[in-house]
Amino acid sequence: MKNDRFMISPIPLPDIALCRKKLKQTFTNLSERELESLLRPDAVRHYKKGELIYAEGTRIKGCYFVYSGIIKIYQTGHEGKDQIIKFDQEGDIFGFRSVIRHEPACTSVETHSEAILCYIPDIILLDLIKTNSGFAYDMMQIACKELGDSNRYIRDIAQKSVKERLAEILLLIASDFGMENDGTLKLNITREDLSNFVGTATETVIRLLSDYKTEGIVESKGRKIKLLHIEKLKTIAGL
Repeated sequence: MKNDRFMISPIPLPDIALCRKKLKQTFTNLSERELESLLRPDAVRHYKKGELIYAEGTRIKGCYFVYSGIIKIYQTGHEGKDQIIKFDQEGDIFGFRSVIRHEPACTSVETHSEAILCYIPDIILLDLIKTNSGFAYDMMQIACKELGDSNRYIRDIAQKSVKERLAEILLLIASDFGMENDGTLKLNITREDLSNFVGTATETVIRLLSDYKTEGIVESKGRKIKLLHIEKLKTIAGL
């Protein structure tokens, strides 16, 4: 497959200095020289909405830092149904686990919105982990958070009903991506993606959202969901 990572972007890209400045906000222990080695001028690219970054099972030669946009990370089951693991956004980094472990990608990644990503080659990432203990600590913190999120998801699948998980996912989206002043989630999400995030059938999510609407907990129209009663959602979610 042709690698088009260095094709000319259809829109103006941010100056590499701005990308390094944003990376510095996530990894505060990097020197200017290390930032320059991590992000080269040709490492920044614009991606269209719905574009596949890489597929589960492929060998990747580096990881990605999200300069802007929203990224969907998911796995595909034996029957072809996707299970969304998480959504990443500005300031997040993904793909590093497979790079560090020298393993094929354990997830597929595609853009949920238009995005600008910064590519970090594996050799440079691994060298910095070995030589900069502060950077290694920051990476460990990110990895530990992801492990904690995974453990919580496994617990919820085993112990919570679909109704409880849906309530928790809506609260998670609100916490991670924010809400408008009227309570509308800033993350626009299809019913199919929401069901893949919760881990159930699309029809079930549609029915539960209708139940929530009847109970005065949410309003929904198209991809927009408005949370009307946060405390009731917390009660349903068992939080």
